[in-house]
Amino acid sequence: MLGEIGPFQALLDAIGWLLAWFYDLTGNFGFAIIILTIVFRVVLLPLGIKQIKSMQAMQALQPKIKEIQKKYKGNKQKVQEQTMKLYQEYGVNPLGGCLPLLLQFPILIAMYSVIRAPVPLPADPDSPGVVHFKDNHLPEDSQLFIDVTQHEGRGQHFLFMNLQCSPQQAGRTVPVLDTDQKPTGDTLDCGDSTPDRVPYYLMLVLMIGTTYYSSRQTQKATPASAQNPQTQIITKVMPVMFGIFGFGFPIGLILYWTVSNLFQIGQQAMMLRLGHIGPEAMNRRLTQVQSKASTKPDKPRGGFMGKMMERAEQERKRRQGEETTLRKPPPRTPGKEKGSAEKRGSGKGTRGGSGRPKGPGPNRPKQPGR
Repeated sequence: MLGEIGPFQALLDAIGWLLAWFYDLTGNFGFAIIILTIVFRVVLLPLGIKQIKSMQAMQALQPKIKEIQKKYKGNKQKVQEQTMKLYQEYGVNPLGGCLPLLLQFPILIAMYSVIRAPVPLPADPDSPGVVHFKDNHLPEDSQLFIDVTQHEGRGQHFLFMNLQCSPQQAGRTVPVLDTDQKPTGDTLDCGDSTPDRVPYYLMLVLMIGTTYYSSRQTQKATPASAQNPQTQIITKVMPVMFGIFGFGFPIGLILYWTVSNLFQIGQQAMMLRLGHIGPEAMNRRLTQVQSKASTKPDKPRGGFMGKMMERAEQERKRRQGEETTLRKPPPRTPGKEKGSAEKRGSGKGTRGGSGRPKGPGPNRPKQPGR
């Protein structure tokens, strides 16, 4: 199985075990997903705070970055070099705000793989879908495994929704597919009427709304970014894209993303109330980085920023060497130089083109001593 899933196998196993454990505590798959989501967000909370502070520092340095771009307009290499030098001077990591988002994507993919795993309900413990799910994600003695193989739908439904069904599948019975996307002979009950679709659509709308509101809150933490047209486009387009893709995702995954959005909204609201984010906080952040820059000893910076500065300096020297080489005149060959010297020598002391040496002439007085 390791070869099938690769490096995500350990993460899949961990999420499967945690879901099984929380299910044993709550008796409901939906509550297990909610608790697991909160645990993930609490673990990532320090990185989330660091992300906001990094974004504030980047926004605080925007006026200086614009000055660099104006000063070295047309010289991209110089702009990059001076910008990295500015980041190093103020102790700002331009990629510091990307880490929480990068960490969430593997978790999201793993959650999708676990939630959509083919588990017929009720199901034969020896059926291919259950065997695959048991071997990869759930311990055989967990209450969740017992329920899905012995009780029809127990713990699988949450707020009138089958958590393995997508909004696209809502209101009908769909065949269960194995890992090769082939029918197993079992079916998944996603409702049998139009009213059964309503909870699925409401959950999808809630996910879109919380995604948009969370993005708007993030802009409050960095007011300058709110004026950026690209940021405004991303804020409006991203929720729509999530809604389009979410239409085909299991509702359990949409529940995970919605709870994650709600946690982030609460986190940012608390930080706004405490004054940790916003215009005033951004000004304080700029003062802090300026103070840090003034007290920092003048020595090479290690880590990511140091490597970036070193590479920028190497690239600058390489380009400077190429420009110097291009400006050098072509070397002269010895034969040409000798011929030119002989030609210049043959013309000295001659009159016209006769080649006779110039004399003093009849009317020219002879200099003494000659």
